[in-house]
Amino acid sequence: MTASGARSEWDDHIAVTPSGDGDFTADLSDGWVVGGGVNGGYLLATVGNALGQVVPGKPDPIAVSAYYLSASVPGPATISIRVVRDGGSVATLAADLVQGDPVHGEQARITVLATYGDLDRLPDDVGTTATPPPIAPREQCVSNSMAPPEVRRVARLMERFEMLFDPGCIGWAVGKPDGNGALQAWFRLNGERDPDPVELLMVLDALPPVTFDLGMPGWAPTLELTAHVRAKPAPGWLRVSHRTRNLAGGMFEEDCEVWDSADRLVAQSRQLARQPRPVAG
Repeated sequence: MTASGARSEWDDHIAVTPSGDGDFTADLSDGWVVGGGVNGGYLLATVGNALGQVVPGKPDPIAVSAYYLSASVPGPATISIRVVRDGGSVATLAADLVQGDPVHGEQARITVLATYGDLDRLPDDVGTTATPPPIAPREQCVSNSMAPPEVRRVARLMERFEMLFDPGCIGWAVGKPDGNGALQAWFRLNGERDPDPVELLMVLDALPPVTFDLGMPGWAPTLELTAHVRAKPAPGWLRVSHRTRNLAGGMFEEDCEVWDSADRLVAQSRQLARQPRPVAG
């Protein structure tokens, strides 16, 4: 929901409908297409929305691990959920998102194992040596709205949010990547929608692949992503940073942190992805 309480575009795009026996139906939006498929973070949030409706009193993702089996496409999908264990404070859940194909039949797209609970019931003590990423003020950053038409055409998800890139890591956009393996930006969904725990599952995969900063643009399919949601985010803009240290065997890791407007580290992830491949325009 937006700050005014109105239903947002995002709420419609991740909407799921119970269909009985632990199944949900969804209609994956074509507004989240990037490269050769639907964005993996958006898929994870859609599955995460269904998972939060299964066990009463445990609506929030805490730890979520996802394996991406095949590229998803816009359109109908089925999410099947199984309760592995429902404990006192957390529940362990398994989920599969499947899409039908007239030619190939049902295709598994993503399989998930997750721990869910109630973030409001977690202890409020915080001890950390982590510090927020040093992103320039928003008025000094570079908006994703300035991306050239050919980029926006293959990355339609860029129409769904505001992303303001730190000018210190935007060299890749003008053909001069910095080579540090780092990207960072301010982030906010369309409609100034306040962030929530399920949205964080998408934000962890919203920035371009960090390999852009290594001079390797293109679609980088995710193989596996593990997300930790640490707290409910405060209203307002999020700050997102991506880092990589190792590209080997045609794959790279991408570590992400999401910080909220109250300077709290609210989500972290690591994913393993394939080296970028060229995308047809």
